[in-house]
Amino acid sequence: QVQLVESGGGLVQPGGSLRLSCAASGITFSAYAMNWYRQAPGKERELVASITSAGGKTNYADSVKGRFTIARDNALNTGYLQMNSLKPDDTAVYYCNAQSSSWSGVYSYWGQGTQVTVSS
Repeated sequence: QVQLVESGGGLVQPGGSLRLSCAASGITFSAYAMNWYRQAPGKERELVASITSAGGKTNYADSVKGRFTIARDNALNTGYLQMNSLKPDDTAVYYCNAQSSSWSGVYSYWGQGTQVTVSS
């Protein structure tokens, strides 16, 4: 059974920091690219950051560049999203996603989400 479990969300003041974690089980984590998405109330889910399976390449949405850092530790089957200089607009439910493509198809798994609220 595949599970992605996010943790680390919460309430933080503007300018503060949080680190989200995504613990994976039931998959060969090192074979999957990892993405972090977020969805704010009334808005569509958006891609925030991506990292390749070996961690050699990352990409970020323009809205978080320079503030967020995505990372992974394949030995621990865990991905991370370090969020600094948080703004109220960063308030959303954050989801981790593991995705792999091969000749047999595309495999995509989601966590349950963790709430991040940025407010004074």
